[in-house]
Amino acid sequence: MEKIRKPRVLSRKISGKMLRVTQFVFFLTLGLTLQVSAHTSAQVVHLKEQEHTLKALFEEVEKQAGLLTFFSNNELDMYRKVQIEKANFTVKELYDLILKGTHLQAEITSTYVIIRPSQANQQQQKSNPDERTITGKVTDEQGEPLPGVTIMIIGTTSGTATDVEGKYTLKVRAGNTLKFSFVGMKDQTVRIADKNVIDVTLKPDSETLEEVVVTGMAQMDKRLFTGATDRLSADQVIVQGLPDVSRALEGRSAGVSVQNVSGTFGTAPKIRVRGATSIYGSSKPLWVVDGVVMEDVVELGADELSSGDAVTLISSAIAGLSADDIENFQILKDGSATSIYGARAMAGVVVITTKRGKAGVSHINYTGELSMRLVPDYSTFNIMNSQDQMSVYNEMYQKGWLSFAKTYRASESGVYGKMYKLMNTYDPVSGTWALANTPEARNKYLQEAEMRNTDWFNELFRNSLTQNHSISISSGTEKARYYASMSIYHDPGWSKASSVNRYTANANASYDILPNLTLSLLTNGSYRDQQAPGTLSQQVDVVSGEVKRDFDINPYSYALNTSRALAVKDAKGYTYYTRNYAPFNILHELENNYIDLNMVDLKFQGELKWKIRTGLEVSMVGAVKYQNSSQEHHIKDQSNQAQAYREMSDATIRDANPFLYTDPDIAYSLPVSILPEGGIYKRTNYKMFGTDFRATLSFNKVFNETHITNFFGGMETNSVERQATWFMGMGYQYDMGGNPFFNYYAFKQLAEENGQYYQNTSTTSRNVAFFGTATYSYKGIYTLNGTLRYEGSNKLGKSRSSRWLPTWNIALAWNAHEESFFESLKPAVSHLTFRTSYSLTADRGPASVSNSRAIYTSYTPWRPSSTVKEPGLEISSLENSELTYEKKHELNIGLDFGFLDNRINLSSDYYTRNNYDLIGLINTQGAGGETIKYANVASMKSSGFEFTLSTKNIKLPNFTWSTDLIFSKNKNTVTKLDARSRVIDLVSGNGFARKNYPVRSLFSMPFKGLNKDGLPTFLNHKGEITITDINFQERDMVDFLKYEGPTDPTITGSLGNIFTYKNLKLNVFITYSFGNVIRLDPVFSSSYSDLDAMPKEFKNRWMMPGDEAHTDIPVIASNRQDKDIKNLRYAYNAYNYSDARIADGGFIRMKEISLTYDFPQKFIRRLNLNNLSLKAQATNLFLLYADSKLNGQDPEFFRSGGVSAPVPRQFTFTLRFGF
Repeated sequence: MEKIRKPRVLSRKISGKMLRVTQFVFFLTLGLTLQVSAHTSAQVVHLKEQEHTLKALFEEVEKQAGLLTFFSNNELDMYRKVQIEKANFTVKELYDLILKGTHLQAEITSTYVIIRPSQANQQQQKSNPDERTITGKVTDEQGEPLPGVTIMIIGTTSGTATDVEGKYTLKVRAGNTLKFSFVGMKDQTVRIADKNVIDVTLKPDSETLEEVVVTGMAQMDKRLFTGATDRLSADQVIVQGLPDVSRALEGRSAGVSVQNVSGTFGTAPKIRVRGATSIYGSSKPLWVVDGVVMEDVVELGADELSSGDAVTLISSAIAGLSADDIENFQILKDGSATSIYGARAMAGVVVITTKRGKAGVSHINYTGELSMRLVPDYSTFNIMNSQDQMSVYNEMYQKGWLSFAKTYRASESGVYGKMYKLMNTYDPVSGTWALANTPEARNKYLQEAEMRNTDWFNELFRNSLTQNHSISISSGTEKARYYASMSIYHDPGWSKASSVNRYTANANASYDILPNLTLSLLTNGSYRDQQAPGTLSQQVDVVSGEVKRDFDINPYSYALNTSRALAVKDAKGYTYYTRNYAPFNILHELENNYIDLNMVDLKFQGELKWKIRTGLEVSMVGAVKYQNSSQEHHIKDQSNQAQAYREMSDATIRDANPFLYTDPDIAYSLPVSILPEGGIYKRTNYKMFGTDFRATLSFNKVFNETHITNFFGGMETNSVERQATWFMGMGYQYDMGGNPFFNYYAFKQLAEENGQYYQNTSTTSRNVAFFGTATYSYKGIYTLNGTLRYEGSNKLGKSRSSRWLPTWNIALAWNAHEESFFESLKPAVSHLTFRTSYSLTADRGPASVSNSRAIYTSYTPWRPSSTVKEPGLEISSLENSELTYEKKHELNIGLDFGFLDNRINLSSDYYTRNNYDLIGLINTQGAGGETIKYANVASMKSSGFEFTLSTKNIKLPNFTWSTDLIFSKNKNTVTKLDARSRVIDLVSGNGFARKNYPVRSLFSMPFKGLNKDGLPTFLNHKGEITITDINFQERDMVDFLKYEGPTDPTITGSLGNIFTYKNLKLNVFITYSFGNVIRLDPVFSSSYSDLDAMPKEFKNRWMMPGDEAHTDIPVIASNRQDKDIKNLRYAYNAYNYSDARIADGGFIRMKEISLTYDFPQKFIRRLNLNNLSLKAQATNLFLLYADSKLNGQDPEFFRSGGVSAPVPRQFTFTLRFGF
């Protein structure tokens, strides 16, 4: 029989339904039997008296009688026409007519019709004495039974079909070959040997399945979709052991860049779809889950993601989503794909579809993951051991830095400072000093430190074992489907300062209230309990260019910045050194200075679908979203941070300690503590409440089986309210049950510094949009698509022309493989599609920008005395009534083709973008009270090329090898920018925008070598060679800076290979990134303490005159040089920002190696299971290539301290089973 041709109809038509139901719903149907219902057979179907195709007849049977029809690929031609000569048929009469003259018969049940070989054909076999009976079961790749599979004996007309449990019985002869056929599955042939039981697993046939593109609002046959998109199944993407699914997208889709700027749970990676789309905005894609946009509880920019501040712990919108609940991802890239989302999708859209319940047998599935993360190793870093470090300290001692007078009362001291304190500690009981002040005693103490070689990684990190357990239940009937799941993620902490417990729950249900009316309800929620090291926000000294974070106790940074000559413990317990003038031990501090984070994330969603008639459907979706985050920063009484506020053990320290307070109203007053008792309790709350409503109408119609039309339109509204509250309680006595100790000076200092001890801010964003998209296709060959969306937002200027914006798209596609002439090219060329689109999309710009009104905030003006203080108002942001959307015109040209029966597939796209009306800062005349305000003053252009090459290299019955190669290249240039950037902005590691350069450009101070004294010299803005005459705040004269390159990679991609042998699958996945530069960690300073660790390159530092000829490592400046040369620290900070401290950011990473074993079906059935598998996986193993100058520095990770941490090496073991 002729193989069924792929019908050229929309995916929602009957053929698509049959394919989907055949694979999923039919074999899950609970309680159905093969007993024919007399009532069903007698149901009457009303037809027009004319010719009908089989497809049209099956469609009418489904519509009028509610029966689905199943048949083999090879049995029927769906476009064969049947003459109908009367108006009314019973179901049995109709199928008798359809199958008249064939060897087929129809088996009719209460819910479906199976077309199979007739009993007469099967009876022909009984007379042959050489025949024997065989049995078996046919399943899909997931082990689910397939009913209605046709089994034919090749060369005969004999055969049978599987029953509802996928089982069959057939009489055969020795030497026969069986052919197993099922719609949507690849045919399989099996030669009969001496087996009496033959079980077969059928695999999906991509050619006969209609692939559907899910945009989040609607579904469309991919052949009619004109945009650039990638559909990724969860099985392809999800990496076990990574609790945040957004990280799993790295290297999986062409044009999608994922940078793991921090690996701490809850922090979002930096994701770009085809590069940056804004200068000051986040450029992050829109996340859509089950048709509803996911909102961030707090909106952060790209630079803030890598800051290490505590707020980054809640920067991921989908950290509460369990990976096991995800069915697939759809990534929408170009304007044609994203235009339906209008002014929220300029940076791309990632659509996540979660799993749903299906009618049929109940299924329970369990997944358990155990992951072990390895402790970092000093062998991969360029850090001095304790012996080398002590030799540097000896030089520092010789240069006056570590003398008794300089170190004993210093704010920071380590080995030498501890030695001096021991020398000055007298025990009156024993009558001895803790350390004798003799050369022998001092040398012995220093020799012990020299040989100590403390491994801070082992002290602060552990080979922790994380657990992730999830269980799901799915079930349903013909009229109601259910799915429910829950998961528990437990992480005791990679470092001793962190831990996470996350709990998720998900439930959804679909009810067929009427045959044409469906109600779907979805609920999901998560709760997170997390601990992180206490941290304050990062700050930049714009004068010196130094990046600082007070009281930073980040374990990873500490291990790389702290001398290995320091001790952790001694016989009496923790060994304390000095930081911020107060005693400090890192383990003690982590126990007494930490953040407790609690996060609740809830979503309730409902959807109502009404099929008014065939091809016409109305849908309404409503959702309520709520997030509440509470961060409690506990700074306990005995913490270093709390003690720093009251450390004044002698007059020298009292006068030098910057954390003490001097009353300006009292002449000659001495510094006093604002925290004489207790610690500090800080609480920060972020809340988000959002509502969404969308109503849509879709119309699908095929005219004369030639003209395919589709219309989808509607309106939507959404509202998001965010609230942030902050409170700081000074004097909270943790050791006294939490009783507060109030101190007048704490409040007085806040008032004088215009500070606050509590704050409450709220913002509301409201949007409304009207949209429509229309598609016309001629036989599925030529397709024209257009989209128009008109929307408004309260976030922008109040003028009508600024607040409201139309966005649009027009696109064309040519499916050349649907042409008649293309048959002559097969199978050499399997398919060929050309796509092109041109669009206008937009974005609302940086989240912090809202200029619909001028914003005023309260403050306390400075007065010489607190007795005359008074409150005031100041302008926080000027109004700009003409502030409008950031916009983007995009041209996309795409080509998809396959060779050798789709053994080789290539999908490629070229695009150009023109981004204009970008929001930036502009200098004003100051008439409004401020000299700068936000306006649409910038533009940029970008272009790129991307492709995905998939090959099936070897395809044998028991062995396969497939390869996926992904390549993307993107470049952008700022073409207009009115704002003037400072030197410090342009040389900082994140990069900054400058006209005629990429949006994230990195510049450097031009290093001109060392002078005769070993000090670094530079070319400054005046064109002079200087040591310290450097102005990091310079805005006008910045042309002297050296351009290094962009900080965002311009080339990204991956190479994946999958090998399967019987039930084993080996996956080797490599990611790569090139085209960017990296600022090396800032390790140089004009002064060092004996706490500091130094990189091994210090061994090559300038030591004596003449060394400047063969080294670029500056001298360790002497104490006298630091005093004699004004602002010497500027020189060393400039060296950190110089072209000598630049590395290539390109890398090739062994991202994943995994081995999966699926247990045989026979073994599984003995255990009464549906599936059982084991998986071993290694993640983030090592770098195959990276610039040698990095010396262990991760090219993706920003070592900013705070709560940041790199993505660790990890080994995961996964067990899955279901029944």
